[in-house]
Amino acid sequence: MQNTPRNDELYEIAERVLPGAGLGGYALPRDIRFVFAEGSGARIRDVDGREFIDYVGGAGALILGHSHPAVVCAAQAQIARGMHMFGTLNEVAIQLAERLVRDIPCAEKIVYATTGSEATAYCMRLARAATGRDVILKFEGAYHGNHDYALTSTFPKTLGDDPQGHDDTAGRPAGTRSTMAVAPYNDSAAVERLVKARGHELAAIIVEPVQRIIPAQAAFLQSLRRICDENGILLIFDEVVTGFRLAYGGAQVHYGVTPDLASFGKVIGAGGPLSCVAGRADILDLSDPRRKGEPNYVYFNGTLHGNPVAAAATLAMLDALKEPGVYDRLNTYSERVCGELQSVLDRHDLAARAQNTGSLWQILFMEQTPRSHADMMAGDAAAGRRLDAECMKRGIYALPGVRRFFSTAHGEAELEDTVRILDAACRALTAESVPA
Repeated sequence: MQNTPRNDELYEIAERVLPGAGLGGYALPRDIRFVFAEGSGARIRDVDGREFIDYVGGAGALILGHSHPAVVCAAQAQIARGMHMFGTLNEVAIQLAERLVRDIPCAEKIVYATTGSEATAYCMRLARAATGRDVILKFEGAYHGNHDYALTSTFPKTLGDDPQGHDDTAGRPAGTRSTMAVAPYNDSAAVERLVKARGHELAAIIVEPVQRIIPAQAAFLQSLRRICDENGILLIFDEVVTGFRLAYGGAQVHYGVTPDLASFGKVIGAGGPLSCVAGRADILDLSDPRRKGEPNYVYFNGTLHGNPVAAAATLAMLDALKEPGVYDRLNTYSERVCGELQSVLDRHDLAARAQNTGSLWQILFMEQTPRSHADMMAGDAAAGRRLDAECMKRGIYALPGVRRFFSTAHGEAELEDTVRILDAACRALTAESVPA
C-alpha cells in the first residue's frame, strides 16, 4: 500500500505532536498506515480518497455502520438544542436511562459514565463498597479498560490458576496488584479453587461474556453466578463490547445469566462519549449524591456523563436495532461471511479459522475454537498479523491481530470484496513462506 501525499503530510505532523504517531494503544506500521477522512455505511475513505471496508467499526461501537441516517438526524437535532449540559439532568439522558432500565435484564437503575474504562472502574468501586472487600477476580487475557486495576494480566506471558497477575503498564501503583486476582477463562474448577482459598477477600468476579474473541461457555457463566451467590460475591459482566451487540439487551440476554452489575459502552453511545453501569438498585444507590458524607457513599462524576448528543444518538440507534429481524440478519450474515472466508483459507491450505461469535469475528491461526488465553498464546499470532497487513494493503481496515466487527451496513458487495481481498492476501502470504 503506497502512502500518498496528503497522508504523508499529515503523518509528518503526527510524528512531531503525537507519541508514535498514533491514538492510544494503536500505531499502524508505516507501510499500511493512513489517515481517516470520512465513513459511510460499511466503508471508510482516507484523506487521499482510497476506500477500505471497515471491520473495526469504531472498536465495535458502530453496529449500524458509519453515518446511519437516523443516528445522524438525532445527533444533529440535539446539537441544535445544545451539545452539552452539566450539573443537573437533561431530558434526553432521562429518556435513555428509562429505556436502558427497561431493556437490560440486570438494570434496576443505571448510572452514566463517559467511557467503557470508566464504567468498569466504577463497577469495581461499587462492588468494593457494597461488600466491604477489596479483591476483584478477573480472567487471563481479559481487557477491562485502561485503569490501573484493569491492566492486570491482559497480555500475560505465563499462565497459572491463580497468578498474582502481571503488570501491563509502567506507572501502575504497587498497591493495586494486591487487590486483583486472576484465573483462566472458561475454567469453573479453577474459580472454585480460588474462591475456596480467598472467597472471604473477593468483592466481585468480573468477566467478559466474549473475552476478546473467545466465547464463554454457557455453563461457565452459569457456574460464576452460582459461585457468587454461594459466597456473597458480586458478579460483574463487562458488556462494553457485547452489550446490544450479541443480542438486544446484551450477553445477559444471549446467555440467560443475569449479573449484579454490568458495564456498557461502545454501542451504548452510538459512537459518542457515553457509557453506563447497570445493575441492582441497592448497589447503584450507593452513588446517590444525596449520600455524600456517608461512610459507604460511592463517588461518580464526569463532565460528559449523560451527554445529550450521545444519548439522542443512542435512542435512535436502539430504535433501529429493535426493528424485527435485525439481529437474526446480522448474525446470519456474520456466519455466512466467515464460512466464505474459511473456504478461502482452506483452499490455500492455511491452518487458520474464521472465528465468530455473533457479529464479532477474527481470523485466527489455530485449528479449534479457543477456550482460554492459553489457547490464544498457542496460536500463530504473527501469521495472523501478517495476513491482516496484507488485507489492509488491499482495502480491508482491520487492526492487525485484533478482533473485528460486522455491522448492519455490511452487505453483498462487502462480502464479495472481502473474499477477493482475502484470496489475494493468502496468495501473498503463502508466496512469502516459499523459499526462493
